[in-house]
Amino acid sequence: MLIFDYLANLTKGKMILWCYLIWYIVIVSFYFDPDPRIWINSIGICVVIGIALILSVSGKPGSKADRWQTFRLFAMPFCVSSFSSLIKGHGFIFVLPPNKHEQLIAIGACIAFILVVFLVKQLKRVVA
Repeated sequence: MLIFDYLANLTKGKMILWCYLIWYIVIVSFYFDPDPRIWINSIGICVVIGIALILSVSGKPGSKADRWQTFRLFAMPFCVSSFSSLIKGHGFIFVLPPNKHEQLIAIGACIAFILVVFLVKQLKRVVA
């Protein structure tokens, strides 16, 4: 029941972050490019920016960092840089793909996730 507990206690902020990841995965599935330059550059940006972000949020010397926060601080620059490389020249407006079908799948996946979280939270209230 670990995932149930996680979803039942998920904050709005983390739910939004999960929707960002869902959006990224859906778009990458449509526009994936195996060119290693995209992925190597994204890893490089991830390392440089991730280290800067870790330094910017680090607390007292010797304090232990949250593993998930550390992961996110490296994953976000990777996702942003690879996303921007993959959508370049494909007619995106902001982060919206030009194809309505792709938009509906990405939006639908996010809505489905939000509904699952909502249902889990409701179920937790009934059980508690």
